[in-house]
Amino acid sequence: MVLENPRTRNSWQQWASFPFSYGQQSKAKQLGKYEGGKVWFISGVLRGFGRELASRFMKQQKPMFVLAFLIISTLITTSTLMAQKAVASPLAQETITELMSKDLAGFPDKEVLMYTVDFPPGFSSPVHRHEAQVFVYVLEGSVVMQVRGGEEVTLQPGQTFYEDPKDVHVVSRNASSTKPAKFLVFLIHKKGTPLVMPAT
Repeated sequence: MVLENPRTRNSWQQWASFPFSYGQQSKAKQLGKYEGGKVWFISGVLRGFGRELASRFMKQQKPMFVLAFLIISTLITTSTLMAQKAVASPLAQETITELMSKDLAGFPDKEVLMYTVDFPPGFSSPVHRHEAQVFVYVLEGSVVMQVRGGEEVTLQPGQTFYEDPKDVHVVSRNASSTKPAKFLVFLIHKKGTPLVMPAT
């Protein structure tokens, strides 16, 4: 049997077969540094390539990012302004001012009421009924009135409107979105009944 001289082996065979000598350790360190250097070089190239790709991508996508930023900023600003407006300007309501209340002579269970109604700009009442005889006289602005089954009318100052106890008031609104309206109401109804009742 021929024994192979370890000195004739390649360096990798020696390192694989025998314990490292000092010289072999030195060679291993040198080889490790070389391999490590290659790895560092390749990693550096890859990192640089990756940064270049990222830079080109950002340059190409920059207009899209700018557009998205502008859209988001506009939406946020609009939402903020709408929220502030909603807080600063709560929904306006009609104002009812009672002027007179009297028993109706000869009818002990009925009374007469007189009051004014102020509609702010753009105001509209929900569908309702009074179960009373109602006489309306417009004082200021213009109002739109309609009972179910009747025609819609726009009333100016000095014009009148009537509802009987069975009518359902389907339209009652200020004709203007910028100016208030005011009208006088003369109402005859049964005592103890509500002035306004919801209707469908």
